[in-house]
Amino acid sequence: MRRITAGICLIAGVFSTGVSPALSDEVTEDQSALTDQSTLPDAIELKGGRPQADPSVVAPPLDVLPPPLDQLAAPPSLALPDETSQVRIKELRPLTLEEVLQLAEVNSPTLKAAASQVDQAKSSLREAISAWYPTIDLTASALPEYFNSYSYQNPDFVPDRVVRKPTGRVNPVTGEEITRPVRKDGFNERYGREWRVNASLEVRWDLINPRRVPQIAAARDRFERERNTYLIALRDLRLDTSTAYFDLQEADEGVRIGQAAVRSSLVNLRDARARYNAGVNTKLEVLEAETQLARDRNTLTTNLGRQDLSRRNLSRELDLPQDITPTAATPARPFGLWEPSLQESIVAAYNFREELDRLILDISINNSQANDSLAAVQPVLSFVNTTTASRNEGQTNQPSRSDIDMGDFTYGVQNATALTASWRLFDGGRARAGYRRFKQAAEQSRFNFANTRDQIRFEVEESFIGLRTAMQNIETTSSEVMSSRESLRLSQLRVQAGVSTQREVVDNQRDLTQAEFRYAGAIRDYNTNLARLRRRTGLDALIACDAVSRPSTKPEPGQLSIPIEPTPLKSACPLAIAPESSLNQNESSPVQPLW
Repeated sequence: MRRITAGICLIAGVFSTGVSPALSDEVTEDQSALTDQSTLPDAIELKGGRPQADPSVVAPPLDVLPPPLDQLAAPPSLALPDETSQVRIKELRPLTLEEVLQLAEVNSPTLKAAASQVDQAKSSLREAISAWYPTIDLTASALPEYFNSYSYQNPDFVPDRVVRKPTGRVNPVTGEEITRPVRKDGFNERYGREWRVNASLEVRWDLINPRRVPQIAAARDRFERERNTYLIALRDLRLDTSTAYFDLQEADEGVRIGQAAVRSSLVNLRDARARYNAGVNTKLEVLEAETQLARDRNTLTTNLGRQDLSRRNLSRELDLPQDITPTAATPARPFGLWEPSLQESIVAAYNFREELDRLILDISINNSQANDSLAAVQPVLSFVNTTTASRNEGQTNQPSRSDIDMGDFTYGVQNATALTASWRLFDGGRARAGYRRFKQAAEQSRFNFANTRDQIRFEVEESFIGLRTAMQNIETTSSEVMSSRESLRLSQLRVQAGVSTQREVVDNQRDLTQAEFRYAGAIRDYNTNLARLRRRTGLDALIACDAVSRPSTKPEPGQLSIPIEPTPLKSACPLAIAPESSLNQNESSPVQPLW
């Protein structure tokens, strides 16, 4: 078995400003000098009553994919495969953590939906601001209108009328035609035909509208809240993507460990059978080797399933094409060190977490809606100007159709200017009740603020303690892996020398497999808690790990520095252990940033 030359550097102090001490050591010695909670600053005084989103505190997402990744653009939003060839995996694409984050920022439908909500809130704000401007309405009741009428009245109810009827003779003196009076009984029929055009233009401007200002204020606060929601979605997306990538790295490491265990079990089974055939050992040792091989195969099968699920989960986060599955291009290793102390992390979270700003904006929105409800019973003063134009061509009330002259027309224009006022004097208490309801909602937002503040602190402490625990686990499990490998090597030599049994090899191999799984889990937990701290504090205070340098020759015993006294928590960076097959090839792998 190849000798392992991985060295473990015992460097004290992962966190430069206070991560090493236990949580109980963070309590000040002077416990009597407790802080008076009534003197704590008010959040509205610190952040303002209407805090605005600050996109500069978060690295902006990419708009387009760089050339190496442009083929991994997300499919259309409404794309739906209907053939098996369209969903069959045709490519396994290795991706680094940086590339995974870039793909998530460009492809994620969740982030696109959050950006759409920001645009919707912006449109709603412009809609509310338009209340400051006048409205112009054009109304056309006839554009045009053709009017054709015929009326008939009962002759019994029509009074006698006398008309002059021509006689066909001419007055020799005047030269005019002579007529004679004749009683006309058919005068009860009337005809009409007209073309009508009628249009009205009204300009209305609310000079005094008490509801206008609170409605605009509420819309502006909703816009800022959606901007904060977008920043939260961006932070959550980066955290979820990083976590999915770390899970995939752990699954890959599990497959590697399972494959190495199966290979070792096959060798042990072959040696056990050979010694049994030679009459050196018993059937029991062969059965023990077969049992261990079955266990290792089961472990490998389980981890292969986890690897497939982790790959597809990462593909879901990235919204990759239907025929591509991502793989991890880099092995699992600690990504860096967290520099701020626990107290600095908590204060930074209070300052940078957009969830608190959203709750302050909720208070402002509820107060604006309360004022809007109260303004419903206040007077409104408006300026109104109305201009009406009409034109009629034709005639009505004619005795016959032939008497209608379509060339006859009338045209008219009217203009009216006025100040109008409206005031609802009584609404049954509806406005006052709405005012109280929104004020109570604002008070509820204050309670939610306190709950969220406590939850934020707990999340930071949870990630901080989890990071410290994972770092300690990396130290202990790395030592356990090294010891288990050496124990397995020695037990195999003892069996070959005939001074031990196969049971010792099986036990040591199982211990090595479990130790490697625990080490891989510790690395995953460390990186995950590191990413959570960055998400939950808004800080980018990550110190990258230096590349692990392993000498090519074994150091002399006199050169080793063995500490006598117990040291504080060790650095997680030098404790990264490479697998036996890749000790040399992973030594110079660059450190990938979290984002």
